[in-house]
Amino acid sequence: MRNVRTSVLALAASLTLLIAGCSSGSEETGGPVTLEFQSLAWQKESVDASKELVKEWNAAHPDIQVRYIQGSWDSVHDQLLTAFEGDEAPDIIHDASDDLADFAYGGYLADLRDYLPQRLKSAIAQPSWETVTFGDGVYGVPFLQEPRVLVANATLLKKSGVRVPTPERPWTWAEFRQVTRRLSGKGAYGVAWPLKEPVSATLNLSLSTGGQMFHRGADGKVTVRFGAADAVVPRTVHDQVNVDGSASGTTLGMGGSDTLPGFFAGKCAMVPLGFSYRQQIVQQAPKGFDWQVLPAPAGADGLAQGVSPQTLSVSEDSPHKKEAAEFIDFLLRPRNMVRLALGDWMLPTGTQALQDPALHTTKYGWATGTALAAHLRSAPAQSVRGYPEWKDKVATPALQEYYSGAIGLGELRHRLVDDGNLVLARYQR
Repeated sequence: MRNVRTSVLALAASLTLLIAGCSSGSEETGGPVTLEFQSLAWQKESVDASKELVKEWNAAHPDIQVRYIQGSWDSVHDQLLTAFEGDEAPDIIHDASDDLADFAYGGYLADLRDYLPQRLKSAIAQPSWETVTFGDGVYGVPFLQEPRVLVANATLLKKSGVRVPTPERPWTWAEFRQVTRRLSGKGAYGVAWPLKEPVSATLNLSLSTGGQMFHRGADGKVTVRFGAADAVVPRTVHDQVNVDGSASGTTLGMGGSDTLPGFFAGKCAMVPLGFSYRQQIVQQAPKGFDWQVLPAPAGADGLAQGVSPQTLSVSEDSPHKKEAAEFIDFLLRPRNMVRLALGDWMLPTGTQALQDPALHTTKYGWATGTALAAHLRSAPAQSVRGYPEWKDKVATPALQEYYSGAIGLGELRHRLVDDGNLVLARYQR
């Protein structure tokens, strides 16, 4: 019996040590607090910048250590949902603002209003904060944003003699359509629209024409409406493909990267892409290929367009919310925010960070993108519950069929509005 008792005591001691070793640290144990930071950075420069900042923090904060965890954009929503439900979520969560609504309303994310310092609150413009505000709470810190731009073959543009747009004097949507007609011919198209995921591009670019699509009533419920302003961008794309022949129908099912080989080969003069695609162009373009960045077309509301910034949130179950917020504040100091932006080829949300000279150079179109920052708005679908289902089951197939010419504008409106409101209604009972 003495041997059994000794074995039991030894086992208990081992378990105690094991639990202490797995602990995140606390006042009770006297050890350092350990925070898990799941990052979705994937480009080498971005990963390097994120890891360097974690290393710098850890060196300066021996009592609050951060462990870097590599996540993936491809699976982040399902991975986080599983982690939340299994009480295994990281303390600090990198995501995008349009993925936060269900997590915020579901109680998985901490309301950060009482944790963020005034420095950080005032450093980021209000339109960016609106992307992470759900109800009365703030459930993330927006830190990187990506406008859509036109990437153009500068040689073809010059040969055509068309007016080259600037942020101060952009093309209108009608002028853009005329330009793409002039740039088409001899087996080449004026524009290649990569619309494998058509909903986000359509909604966000439609803000320039006054389109909104989602409308919240006095009772707080959201309904879909599709008016004249909402139709400008979809009709432009449809007519370029099916009426003018100035846009390739084969690229409608492609992602942005898929269009680059044809762009480099001169098969299309322009491609609407997210700002960060410039890195791929720099890496993949053939030697001597001359390209430039142009602003997206403007409408009744100028250069306005919707964005869903990258965000940093804190898990509601984290026992170290204060420390997590301190790390986020460090990560997003102006100098550090610029480092992250340059690594991801995106724009920082911080007003001081946006003034950094590195973001105002004409090389690789940085200055053009930075000039668009003041026109970026919260994406229309940010706080709409049921949006993922509306997008996947209603809007994506409807827009794909409309852009290909399979259905007309009336049928598109019917599906987006009538079928769409049936979906949203289930989430708002």
